[in-house]
Amino acid sequence: MASLILFFLDSRLNYFSPVRSVLSTIVYPIQTIASLPSDASYWIHDFFKDRKQLREKNTILEAGKLLNSVRLQKLEALERENMRLRELLGSSFRLRERVLVAELLTIDLDPFSQQVVINKGKRYGVFVGQSVLDETGVMGQVTEVSKFSSRVVLLTDPSHGIPVQINRNGLRAVATGRGLGNDLQLEHLPHNADVRVGDLLVTSGLGGRFPIGYPVGTVVSINYPKGKSFAEIAVKPAAHLATSREVLLVLPERRLDTKNESTFSEENQ
Repeated sequence: MASLILFFLDSRLNYFSPVRSVLSTIVYPIQTIASLPSDASYWIHDFFKDRKQLREKNTILEAGKLLNSVRLQKLEALERENMRLRELLGSSFRLRERVLVAELLTIDLDPFSQQVVINKGKRYGVFVGQSVLDETGVMGQVTEVSKFSSRVVLLTDPSHGIPVQINRNGLRAVATGRGLGNDLQLEHLPHNADVRVGDLLVTSGLGGRFPIGYPVGTVVSINYPKGKSFAEIAVKPAAHLATSREVLLVLPERRLDTKNESTFSEENQ
């Protein structure tokens, strides 16, 4: 009977409302402490989920930025040599380049051997002789390939040479490495060769290893030593050989006949 009376007083007259308020205030800290493990679990899960998504987005954006920078670096060479390239290539096909993004794993500390190891190998289609670039120019080429990694020799390695041409006039030569911290050397050009300080050197495409038109370096000094048949021409590499972490591996070019271009596009849609 007493319970019924108390129930009636509370439901009709809110007689015990102050008591319930006090009890709720007392119980609240206990409820908060009891829910802490569950709240912490949700917070940690959301934190790592957001962090993973952010890292994935950053990786995609960095790869896109790197790819766009490499494509844009060819613009000057293509503009200056547009007429000559039309004569050479004609209008029967176009070149479409594909690239693979990789990261540096280790750096060879031997001062007489300028090489690095990247985190892509045969599993990703990497092959010996494949050209390697960063966002500003050519870095080197692949010399050894394993399943999950590859070794790259840099332009500054004394054993490395790369066919180049002066972007201003198309004069061809070979640029060789001179070791850590040294500029490249432009080989076998006579004193009367049309070379100027500030000339941009790009890949000539000869030899079939490096695609044509990618920046290699800039002429920084020219000396004409007496008693020697060739000039001493120093070239500063365009690539950031000492600081670049992400690199691009240039995949074989696809040559597409313009007559069949529309058919190719329809098949790949």
